[in-house]
Amino acid sequence: MKLVVQVRLLPTPVQAAALEATLRACNEAATWVSEVAFECGEFKNFALRKGTYKQVKSRWSLGAQAAQHVIKKTCDAYATLRANLKSGCLGRPGSARYRHATGKPVVFRPCGAQPFDDRMLSWQIAERAVSLWTTGGRMKNVAFTAAPEQLATLVLHRKGESDLICRDGKWFLNATCDVPETPLNTDPVDFLGIDLGIVNIATTSDGQIMAGRDLNRIRTRERGLRAKLQKKNTPSAKRRLKKRRRKEARRARDINHKIAKHVVAEAERTGRGIALEDLTGIRERVRLRKPQRATHSSWAFAQLGQFIAYKARRAGVPVVYVDPAYTSRTCAECGHIDRANRVSQAWFACRTCGFVDHADRNGSRNIRARAWTLWRSGAQPTAPAPRPRAGAERKRDITASDATLCEPGTSAPGS
Repeated sequence: MKLVVQVRLLPTPVQAAALEATLRACNEAATWVSEVAFECGEFKNFALRKGTYKQVKSRWSLGAQAAQHVIKKTCDAYATLRANLKSGCLGRPGSARYRHATGKPVVFRPCGAQPFDDRMLSWQIAERAVSLWTTGGRMKNVAFTAAPEQLATLVLHRKGESDLICRDGKWFLNATCDVPETPLNTDPVDFLGIDLGIVNIATTSDGQIMAGRDLNRIRTRERGLRAKLQKKNTPSAKRRLKKRRRKEARRARDINHKIAKHVVAEAERTGRGIALEDLTGIRERVRLRKPQRATHSSWAFAQLGQFIAYKARRAGVPVVYVDPAYTSRTCAECGHIDRANRVSQAWFACRTCGFVDHADRNGSRNIRARAWTLWRSGAQPTAPAPRPRAGAERKRDITASDATLCEPGTSAPGS
């Protein structure tokens, strides 16, 4: 399976300036190639290369490999755009958002990520240094730092391209690694049901509750602070806003990594599979009052589900997705379904048999039972298929936090 190991570069000021100049040149060239592709309507790599390769090399002083990667990056951007249009992520055809996305060429940020292959980048892992191509020539001995687990993964499994990234003045390399998967457990003894929520991020059918009250409290405080700083709008306030950007997302991602790691380890230790709810499209199906919208929009259920899925795949633990309908209203003991069973956010009391339990634990037991039924009927451990949105079919930025190992994929709604 493909994983990404993210390491942080520690360049000197001179090296950082060379890296920045390289990214700017590559992204300026990619924007120009995008304009050419948009005008002529040609978005295939080899066809586009015929008309742009020489100009990219001469005009921006790029090497042969860098020029090819610039053109390929442009084609990949248009492929992503087409996929988002097809899935409805950019609105319906004819809508203002749809026309805005299709009415102009793709523009690349000045310091957007740039791929490097093994001809442009070499690793000296023992010395904690890399050597990479820049517009000013080959730059050697660029130091990097990484955890021991990351270094071991790089030595054993690094294969393919690496992306050079500049984020808030910090430099990173995302290296692709091909890690062998553990053979899938095709005969689980049971399933560990996971109920995902906002107040309680995850509740297992074993009764373990991983509460999110602290995270929600911090998010509320952060939103209030952002509003105050935006209202103040002074240079100092803008500096503080810039410094605090992505802080909430990093915290949520770290918590999700820890929860996912714990859940998969418990399932692997006990020989069980993992049962998750298919919550695809829940944001479109649910109507909320205004005070609840920010909390619901910051619910990172998709990110947590992705983390559990790739960690389970690496550990050989099967994952089954079940329909979440009525899991919160169904009694896990007698199966009676009634809206009145859900007494409050925290408590469940069956109106028929009198069974009383924590509401999320009761829901997770229903999820476990549904997964076990599906598995015995021949269900495969696979990700849920996207549900179509009204009139259209129903989207990587997983960065590493759990030893900075994460699976490349597409961006998903979440934090």
